[in-house]
Amino acid sequence: MSMSQRDELFHIEDMLDYARYALEFVEGRVANDIQTDRQLAFALVRALEVIGESASRVPKTYRARYPQIPWGQIVGMRNVLIHGYTKIDYELIWDVTVDQLPRLVEQLEAILEEEVSE
Repeated sequence: MSMSQRDELFHIEDMLDYARYALEFVEGRVANDIQTDRQLAFALVRALEVIGESASRVPKTYRARYPQIPWGQIVGMRNVLIHGYTKIDYELIWDVTVDQLPRLVEQLEAILEEEVSE
């Protein structure tokens, strides 16, 4: 893999790292914990913000090559979290984390494996 390809994949790797962090944060937790544990709530929001920011920086060629990733929705959630920080739906944050991030992790791992093996 060339250095420029490594640079281009950086944002996908960042998405993967932060998705894994979020999943670590919820391990052994229950949905109500996000309502009662401010640190958990902040950590999950921040992880989703970084995932969305990184997704917005993934080169368009990769976004087009991997349409199974909901790039627009991921970036859109980041925008809602950043600009609508006073109205965050923590139940939605929990649901996205536990229901959607495991699949995103699998997809991002597959993308990186495919790109590195080329």
